[in-house]
Amino acid sequence: MKKLLKILLGCMIVAVGLILLRHADIVTGGTAGLSISISYLTDLPFSWIFFIINVPFYIFSFYQMGFKFTLLTILSVSLLSLLSGLDSLLPAFAIPSLVGAILGGVIIGFGLSILFMNQASLGGANIFALFMQKKYNWNPGKVNFVFDFCVVLIGLYSIGLIKGVYSIISIAVASIVIAYFKNNIAAKNFQVPASVSVQREVSAN
Repeated sequence: MKKLLKILLGCMIVAVGLILLRHADIVTGGTAGLSISISYLTDLPFSWIFFIINVPFYIFSFYQMGFKFTLLTILSVSLLSLLSGLDSLLPAFAIPSLVGAILGGVIIGFGLSILFMNQASLGGANIFALFMQKKYNWNPGKVNFVFDFCVVLIGLYSIGLIKGVYSIISIAVASIVIAYFKNNIAAKNFQVPASVSVQREVSAN
């Protein structure tokens, strides 16, 4: 129950960050950013697009990260889809792009870190970033940034060059926050069983 509450908290924090980005007319990376870009170009709601795009990544997650991680990721994506849908209930407002980029990036990075530390993600590049950390000990913040940068480049058509620059600032800030928590993320996700640890100590002696 405690883990589920933390996952809910992480989703709520990310939802706030995404809402800030949308009202600053900029995008973020990953499947969330791709979904925002598509929602700018179509009349489809973000929540629907976000959920559908993540389906192929669930399959990858199931085979590479396990059932429990995949289930928690599906739960997180569903929660974020529902929470982001609440944006339609808010009054119309706009915030400066630079403020939205920095503040939204910090909030999203912190929310994602909470999810990562509780064996969950928001699908897409998040899954791949944790997989690469698990398999090759790559920095998840840097992996996330590369994929997010590609998504922002795709979104330039819908948001323009200037907004694209602000979007890159946003994903850079989010990646820095995730990288700051990388050791905590690794410790929570990839703990060595006590029996294995004892065996290593005995072998070393």
